[in-house]
Amino acid sequence: MTKLFTDHQERWMTGIALLAIVGFIGWIDNFFIMWSFLGLVYIFAFYEAMQLFKLRGPSMYFWALLLWGLAYFYPNPDDLFFLVMIIFGGTLAYTHNFNPKLILPFLYPVSGILFFLILYQDFGIEAMGWLLVTVAMTDMGAFFVGKMIGKTKFCDTSPNKTIEGVIGGILFATLFGTYVGLYIAPFWTALFVTLFTSVSSIFGDLFESYLKREAGVKDSGDLLPGHGGILDRIDGYLFAAIVMVITLRSFL
Repeated sequence: MTKLFTDHQERWMTGIALLAIVGFIGWIDNFFIMWSFLGLVYIFAFYEAMQLFKLRGPSMYFWALLLWGLAYFYPNPDDLFFLVMIIFGGTLAYTHNFNPKLILPFLYPVSGILFFLILYQDFGIEAMGWLLVTVAMTDMGAFFVGKMIGKTKFCDTSPNKTIEGVIGGILFATLFGTYVGLYIAPFWTALFVTLFTSVSSIFGDLFESYLKREAGVKDSGDLLPGHGGILDRIDGYLFAAIVMVITLRSFL
């Protein structure tokens, strides 16, 4: 067990630092601070996605920043995502020479990060903590269980993942996440929301692995020592935030 820590010391130190930053922002619990912090994550993630999709275009960053700016004032940020789809679809139909691949960074990671903001705006800092615990426990459970007893490969997209690790991660997350979720929802609601969120985070991680394989890179960036890029750190959350918002809206 000690070897698991010593062999990944840089990763653990970065993770602890990130947890401290996120915890401090959560403790402040201010919409402008949260919007600003998520905006910083958003622009780095958008840049990394542009690299993974092999896209160029400075104007893309203008539209990305404009969208995030509107999200601060607009009461339903998820509506803005559909507005972007309409603008891109109309532009493509009108000009005929517009690169349709330019929509990809707005599908991933923009939509997921918008749902981060929606989760905080609609359900409060407790829901953000719930999401954090669920995805973190999924990652940690999958890592430790996979290292200790993992033998069966989960998927060719991510050959280091094992079925045993994935199941262990989901069980860990469901146990701890449900407990946190009880501060917001009744037991069965907390259980199902946590379970669906945990499973979705597995596939969020898998999707980013697929993008990296397609791009021929090991990491999405090098901003975070031991982790890679911003997308490498938030990949599970990008799917999980969407699923948590949808399930909370459905059950509550």
